[in-house]
Amino acid sequence: QVQLVESGGGLVQPGGSLRLSCAASGSIFRLNAMGWYRQFPGKQRELVATFNSASSTNYAASVKGRFTISRDNAKNTVYLQMNSLKPEDTAVYYCYLGTVNELGYSVGYWGQGTQVTVSS
Repeated sequence: QVQLVESGGGLVQPGGSLRLSCAASGSIFRLNAMGWYRQFPGKQRELVATFNSASSTNYAASVKGRFTISRDNAKNTVYLQMNSLKPEDTAVYYCYLGTVNELGYSVGYWGQGTQVTVSS
């Protein structure tokens, strides 16, 4: 079983920065994708930034140029550096890991979520 542990959320003033981390542990047969999603109250979860299986990155238009996704393969950890934060970035941020198991089935895992609040 794979577990994801997130850290780094909190309260920050507009224009400030935060760095989220997500560490994966457990048995991963093949990694397809990893990245970050966020959820606003009463809304569906939406993509923020991801790596795909070819290590290409994909960003939501609203965060492009402000957020940067990176990863440390040796530590099975993915990061989200968030700069120039705006109040509208306030949400619960979730780490996501997309894998393929030994039988060839896709299996996705979610972190527990970390609250990011941007407010003066």
